[in-house]
Amino acid sequence: MTFPTTVPTDLEIARNAALKPLDEIAERMGLGRHLIEGYGEHVAKIKLSAIDELSDRPKAKYVVVSAVTPTPLGEGKTTTTVGLGQALNQIGKRATIALRQPSMGPTFGIKGGAAGGGYSQVVPMDVLNLHLTGDFHAVTAAHNMLAAVLDNHLYQGNASGLDLHSITWRRVLDVNDRALRNIVIGLGSRTDGVPRQSGFDITAASEVMAIFALSRSLQEMRERFGRIVVGYTRSGDPVTAEQIGGAGAMAAIMRDALKPNLLQTLENTPVLVHAGPFGNIAHGNSSVVADLIGIRGGDFLVTEAGFGADMGAERFFNIKCRASGLVPDAAVVVTTVRALKAMSGRHTIVPGAPLPPALLEENPDEVHEGGANLRKQIDNIRLHGVPLVVAINAFPGDHPSEHAAIAEIAASEGARSAVCTHFADGGKGARELAEAVVEAADEPAEFRFLYPDEASLREKIEAVATKVYGAEGVDYDPAAARQLDTYERNGFGTLPVCIAKTHLSLSSDPALKGAPTGWRLPVREVRASVGAGFIYPICGDMRTMPGLSADPAAHHIDIDADGNVLNLS
Repeated sequence: MTFPTTVPTDLEIARNAALKPLDEIAERMGLGRHLIEGYGEHVAKIKLSAIDELSDRPKAKYVVVSAVTPTPLGEGKTTTTVGLGQALNQIGKRATIALRQPSMGPTFGIKGGAAGGGYSQVVPMDVLNLHLTGDFHAVTAAHNMLAAVLDNHLYQGNASGLDLHSITWRRVLDVNDRALRNIVIGLGSRTDGVPRQSGFDITAASEVMAIFALSRSLQEMRERFGRIVVGYTRSGDPVTAEQIGGAGAMAAIMRDALKPNLLQTLENTPVLVHAGPFGNIAHGNSSVVADLIGIRGGDFLVTEAGFGADMGAERFFNIKCRASGLVPDAAVVVTTVRALKAMSGRHTIVPGAPLPPALLEENPDEVHEGGANLRKQIDNIRLHGVPLVVAINAFPGDHPSEHAAIAEIAASEGARSAVCTHFADGGKGARELAEAVVEAADEPAEFRFLYPDEASLREKIEAVATKVYGAEGVDYDPAAARQLDTYERNGFGTLPVCIAKTHLSLSSDPALKGAPTGWRLPVREVRASVGAGFIYPICGDMRTMPGLSADPAAHHIDIDADGNVLNLS
């Protein structure tokens, strides 16, 4: 295994890409020109009529890419997804990739660009990481339109009887801004509205975003908007967006956004980029409509679930697959040497800081020490009856003995594994992974949900906490317990759960590494995303509006004299 001594930046690689006309990319999926709406030269939207037009074609094998618990810098899950899609095409399989659109919060925060990396990325990456076709802005506008309708409803007499202290609908913005977490609105004269306490969440955490990602049609999205609960009366009855007259305007704003976006990889593999719910405070998966189109577009559809298998993959199985009706054929768990060494608890990785020198020293024993996390994430996939492959994402500075240690861990769990160099080598660097995925996808799958619909909300929360996270049990703050009782009483008990917790640990404490035991999951608050179709427990210190670091990417992203974006990745 060798890596180039000098690797161009992601932006440099992207700008030198040989892009094909999108008509050709669409044709690789079997999409006619009449189904494509161009947005500039290298981005297009796909008409929703493609779902029905392609419905009689064979289904592709459906593969979800997840990971071990990530370090603060991430382990290359998107890059692996792109590399796998490219590699499948290289071995003679027609593959389509489905990804979330990055939020500009992390893009201008710590993470930077999220279009893959090296020679396994989606292009044009600057467009993807910024505004793309404006879907995020549409989500922001639709969400805040409902907020405006709500506050006008209060101003005009509050005919629904909303309790000012029980209003749950906040505002959103696609920027990391901690100063907006808690605010007071309606200050000034009487004509400036009803004063009350409120706040902002980030757009990627919006219920509108979740609805947008889970809806199968415009009509379904419109119906889901109507079911959004904006607050409660003093007697505890829910008040919906439909009741206050906000759902129709939201649907009108989101009409064009529901069409998936078509882009391509550096090797011209089709990519559907659509929706962007966070993986730790939302369900963390790209859109159902993109998958309903992509599943009929070739031999394989490869999608990505946010963060580790305890986070996005668990929601993929129990929320997204419930909504879509699609069943996965295989899964990939991405890991790295540095991730498992970090999981040993012997190193501290600080966002934005250089990696500790000791982390880069050859030490397969440390890899084995951190292997408990990989074993648990393998188990989390198998809980759902899905065959899997471990992708060992190779980094410069890794040692063959350390890759061998990961392969040993995977083999001890009965899982295939493959070392991947797709960052440096593109699709050819993931051919071994692609072959293993083809084999896994041909195995008989016995897909199953983690819990039945009829289980109580507490039973569902406790199933995820104990079976997926490894907790001994769950502790509910009194307010959270009352909220759960209210939701059960209002008929929301059949909904799945989407647990918001840190992505940096299997537990609710980011400092606990590996596969911790002997801890309990603290649920401090529970929100009801009724339109999205899930209940939303918030655990530990989890925030729904991130803040910026001392030296965020926003300090460095710029443009040059020709208008080219600089330092995006």
